Amino acid sequence: MKKIEAIIKPFKLDEVKDALDKIGASGMTITEVKGYGRQKGHVELYRGVEYQVVFNPKIKLELVVKDGVVAEVVNTIQKTANTGNIGDGKIFVTPVEEAVRIRTAETGEAAV
Repeated sequence: MKKIEAIIKPFKLDEVKDALDKIGASGMTITEVKGYGRQKGHVELYRGVEYQVVFNPKIKLELVVKDGVVAEVVNTIQKTANTGNIGDGKIFVTPVEEAVRIRTAETGEAAV
């Protein structure tokens, strides 16, 4: 099993969720986060005054999937979340050693 973490722009959430539902990748955790990468924030104008926004709002998706569907899930997120602009986000894939469903005590892939 692998854990896929994707940091995306907030307005892409519904589109990414729908695309993942279409390929059968259900069950995800969504967190509203703030951060910055290479762009180091941006300047905004409020009531005629410029100010620096260092941390940009983002959405963090977390999914645990079977090894056989990792490439398809990553490819779907990458294609759907892509706008071609700076700050589109990142996708991280890490191994998951164990999973346990609390309600039934199922373990491993059966718990996912």
